[in-house]
Order: sequence, then C-alpha cells, then structure tokens
Amino acid sequence: MDLKEKLISSFMAFEERVDVHADLHDIRTEAIKNFESKGFPTKKEEAWKYTSLSALLKTDFSVFPKKENAIEFKQVKKYFLHEIDTYKVVFVDGKYSSFLSATTHEGLDVCLMSSALTKPKYKMVIDNYFNQVAKKDDSLTSLNTAFASEGAYINIPKGKVVDKPIEIINFSTGNEAALLTQPRNLIIVGENAHVHIIETHQSLNNNPVLTNSVTEIFAQKRAIVDYYKIQNDKLQASLIDNTYIAQKRDSIVSVHTFSFGGNITRNNLNFYHQGEHINSILKGITIIGEKQHVDHYTLVNHATPHCESHQNYKGIFNDRSTGVFNGKIYVEKEAQKTDAFQQNNNILIGDKATINAKPQLEIFADDVKCSHGCTVGQLDDKALFYMQSRGIPKKEATALLMYAFSNEVIESIKIPELKTRITKIIAQKLGVNMGFDL
Repeated sequence: MDLKEKLISSFMAFEERVDVHADLHDIRTEAIKNFESKGFPTKKEEAWKYTSLSALLKTDFSVFPKKENAIEFKQVKKYFLHEIDTYKVVFVDGKYSSFLSATTHEGLDVCLMSSALTKPKYKMVIDNYFNQVAKKDDSLTSLNTAFASEGAYINIPKGKVVDKPIEIINFSTGNEAALLTQPRNLIIVGENAHVHIIETHQSLNNNPVLTNSVTEIFAQKRAIVDYYKIQNDKLQASLIDNTYIAQKRDSIVSVHTFSFGGNITRNNLNFYHQGEHINSILKGITIIGEKQHVDHYTLVNHATPHCESHQNYKGIFNDRSTGVFNGKIYVEKEAQKTDAFQQNNNILIGDKATINAKPQLEIFADDVKCSHGCTVGQLDDKALFYMQSRGIPKKEATALLMYAFSNEVIESIKIPELKTRITKIIAQKLGVNMGFDL
C-alpha cells in the first residue's frame, strides 16, 4: 500500500477519533475527495516542475503516532528563543505538550486548534475563517484539511499590541520509524493589532519525518503581522509549508523564511489583497549544501488599488544542493497604482549546485509600477582577493562576503534576539566565527 492509499484508508478511522462540528465533516469529506482525485503533486505540474516528491513518498510513514512521547525542556531549550519571554504553543509528534507550552486567554487567545474546532464558543470564528483563504483545489492543502485536528489557534483582538512574541514549535522525537505530521494553524489579527510570530519545525533524531503544514493568516484593517519561519532541521526531515494570507486595507504583513536545513523543503506562500493601501513583504535566506533541496513558490495577488508588495530572496548553494524560486506577481485589472517589486539573488559556491529561478509578472492593469529581477553567480574574485591581501584568510573572507550578501534580509528582522539567533546559525552554516560566541 502506497502512502496515498494509506491516507485515504485512514480517513474514516481518523474521523471517528475526532470530535468535530457537523459542517466540518463536510469540509473534510470534500477535501479528502480532492486529494484522492489529484494525489501528490508530480513534476508534470508546472508549479512542481523542479521538485520531485517521488523518492520521499516511498518511505513507509506512520500516519498517526502510536503513543504520546514526552520530552524534557533541557533537551530542547536551544530551539526556543529562551533569551526573552514568549508565548509558546508546542507540539511533540503532532500532540500538544502542555509542559513545554505557555498559552493564554488573557486579552488574547494563544491556544489550540483542537479546542477551536470542537468547543461551541469558537464555532462562529471557525465558520468565518477556517479553510476560507486556503486553496481548496490544492492537493496537499486538501490533505491537511481532511486530517486537520491540531495546531496553533491565535486570535488577537482589535487594538491589541501583543506584549511578547509567540512561538509555534513542532518537535519530532523520532520514536516512530518514520512519521507524517499535519499541523494546521489559524491566526486572526484584529484591527490595529500588532503581533510577532515565530514558527519552527525540529526533529530530535535522524528518523525520517514529513510535515505537511497549513497556516491561514487573516490581517484585519491596519493590522501589523511579522511572521518568521525558521527551517533548520536535520537532513532526514522534509517540510511542505503552505501559508495563505488574507489582508484587509492598510494592513502590513511581513514573512521572513530562513531555510538552512532539511532534506526537501517546499514553501508555498500566498498573499491575497482585500482592500486598498496594503503592504506585503516577503523575504528569505536559503543556505544549503550536500543534496538538500529548497523550493520557494510565492504568489502575491494584487486585487485592489494603491497596494505594495516587496519580495527579496537570497540563496547560497553548495555541494549538490538545489534551489528553486518561482515567484508570481498577479495584478488584476482593478488594481491600479500597484507598486510591486521582486528580487531573487543567488550564489553558487559548489560546482554541482543548481538554482532554477522563474520570476513572473502577470499584469492586467495599465497604471502600475512593477519590476522583477534574478541573478545567479559566484563570489566576486576581486573582492575576495582584496580581503585576502589585507590579511583575512580565504575561508573567513568568503564567509564575510556571503554574510554581507545576506545582510539586507537579516537587518529587517524586528526581534533583536531572533536576529542574533539567525546570525549565529548563518555563521555555523558558513563554518566560521564572525566575532561572537557560537
């Protein structure tokens, strides 16, 4: 039995285990039918032209963990942003860990999707938001929707400036020989509210894990959302991350994606404009080697006038690693005065590393300012020679040039402690000590 058949046959047993509203049953049923019809994406699809899941899907993944696995804080402290106080929603092998979490209902909701999906007091919110912006015809999103039961539920009320960052962390213990997890996050940020959110997926040993994650974010009028994705997992872990963002007028949403680890990582990042004077910011740094594969697929759908979007992705590829950037800016006829910018810059430091870049503009309005650019190259030999002539060893000089290449994205991180953390990870990836304690 292949993984697709295993998932379809497991669906009825799953529904019997979870307590959900009757209308969610219909949503789940429709979703599993769509997945059954389409199956896992293949390279025959244009959006997946450069990313194959076929080798990954040969693994015999467990759909449900056989038991709950506890871990101690000292085992995982380094993965938390422990330098400052944060709200935390933590999952271990897909199960909520109350011991490691720090949730709240005081002035805002930072809690569990399982509660939101089952408790009557959340029904109106679920009816209005759950599965409303996620693509219903995408097979992997449909698969997640069919099995959605746990994840983070965050609801920030009108006018609330959240006093500390929120961390969403998914740990995999590796106690299963191979495990498939499907977290589902729902984030609602009210009018004039402001929040910082950090999302991390982390394996604790070398057993294979596949995560198929879906996050829906709703930014209401004048809301500000800063979202950070830290992807620095072990080489046996693969991640398919589907994020859908709906923005109302005057809102600002920024998503920073830091892809350093893992086997196959696919980021599907989709922004939808639902009002004027919206700003969408997409930034990312990818530094990978060996046979790692990172694929960024972005969409900004400009549907309303006087809106902006800014994309800036940097990639450094070594060994036999492969990078993919497929970024689309779609400007509808009504979206006059759009200002959209997209840039993808890449450095190949391995002779056998590969980058496939496909920036796209589809513009149906006639009064817009849109631009895109893509570069693929190597380090500047003249700059490298100059630094070496000033006494800097080649390894350190190379690392400093690559760090400078990434710095434009690093400088836009708004949490100082997170900026320090990312800088240290980059230094480790580049194999140098750049003047601070690692």
